[in-house]
Amino acid sequence: MGEEKTAPELVWSRERREPRRQALNVERIVTVSIGIADTEGLDALTMRRVATDLDSGTTSLYRYVAGRDELLDLMIDATQGEDVPAPLSGDWRADVKEVARRQRAVLLRHPWLGSVMVTRPALGPNSLRQMDIAIAAAGGLTSDITLAADVISLVSDYVLGAVSREVAEQETRRRTGMTEEQWRASVAPYIREVVESGAYPRFARWVVEAEDRTFEERFEFGLDCIFDGIARRLRDGDPGS
Repeated sequence: MGEEKTAPELVWSRERREPRRQALNVERIVTVSIGIADTEGLDALTMRRVATDLDSGTTSLYRYVAGRDELLDLMIDATQGEDVPAPLSGDWRADVKEVARRQRAVLLRHPWLGSVMVTRPALGPNSLRQMDIAIAAAGGLTSDITLAADVISLVSDYVLGAVSREVAEQETRRRTGMTEEQWRASVAPYIREVVESGAYPRFARWVVEAEDRTFEERFEFGLDCIFDGIARRLRDGDPGS
């Protein structure tokens, strides 16, 4: 039989190397990497690019970070430590809504974050602390830890989906140099023709009559709908299996 393979050591369980000369350290590497990803996207984030921005050799980075995947783990966790959560009130709706709003804010500050949080478990100390607070917030609704975790997972999935549209708009604006208002003005003649054709009456009514809500207003509406559904489920004695 072949030798049994051992799992790679996680960055969180490994003692950090602190050099005698403090010109370079993990925190500085992570800060510069986040700056690159924020302004240019994850495609621009390479170990070589980070080393260039730090005025360092690429080989030197590997003394602190094992590679790009580990660097991403550190970046994710750093973003989760940016905001200091407010004390929990005991009102589950208010507390979970505050968790959702903080998550939305950090995702908008770092447009690359949503795509990696969908696939990568957050295991760093800041990420675990945020998760602990979130589950505690849902604890005002139920003492059932499975149900509390399900509620937080549902809300988190909603936040990721809702914010993705805002992030896409940011990226489109960056790529085209055209604001949403400018884009609307450019397609207005075509939309007018569609409305006047009468071929799509419900779409036409939406264009003409519906209020033009902001991303934040739609976000809050969606949260309230989710909370109403959760509350009704528990009130009817059907928390789910």
